[in-house]
Amino acid sequence: MKSEISKIKKDLRQVASIEKAQILRRFFKTGQGQYGEGDQFLGIVVPEIRRLVKKYREASREDILTLLHSAFHEERLWALLVLVDQFERGDEKTQKDIFEIYWQNTKFINNWDLVDLTADKIAGAYLKNRDRKILLELAESKILWERRIAILATFHFTKNGECEWTLKIAKKLLGDEQDLIHKAVGWMLREVGKRCSEKVECDFLDQHALKMSRTMLRYAIEKFEEKKRKHYLDLK
Repeated sequence: MKSEISKIKKDLRQVASIEKAQILRRFFKTGQGQYGEGDQFLGIVVPEIRRLVKKYREASREDILTLLHSAFHEERLWALLVLVDQFERGDEKTQKDIFEIYWQNTKFINNWDLVDLTADKIAGAYLKNRDRKILLELAESKILWERRIAILATFHFTKNGECEWTLKIAKKLLGDEQDLIHKAVGWMLREVGKRCSEKVECDFLDQHALKMSRTMLRYAIEKFEEKKRKHYLDLK
């Protein structure tokens, strides 16, 4: 397949904005010591990126990998969303190849939006009927984004009414020091209550609420009725 990398980059830059880039750098915490330190932005909104995903949905793996390895956040996002699109339309071999690309390139999936828009759709979807021990390994990673991939991948299982693995990964991340993990775990626990049962979520909270950060707990109980929410907050 002929490379279209020059066309893709040109199209992305045609919808870029210096003003938006400045806003995105602040929003994604790119300052020194922040979680997105050093990340670079072109200033492209997600709907425009998705439009260009559709335009180049048959992009070659070479072009996808080139942009996945880009210094620019939006080019990495474009590459990941193309992989999601190709995974969802692909046969078993295609899905296996894309999962392996995803797993081998986690160092470039290095901000919360890149994780949240792809982890359940590629990692979770591929592992649905396969050995999931790789998620346990990711949950113990020293890399923040790999731990977030571990918990967000389980969203695919939860959407299908299977909550065991969300609880398993959440338990491993209870003592995590990173706020972005606290928020992700709390969010996924909230989804357990929504998509499996509130009782399952409450049973987990009854056992582990005291070990959870207040942020994690608040995210988890956000949809509870006031009396039940107050009960858990009072534990902290």
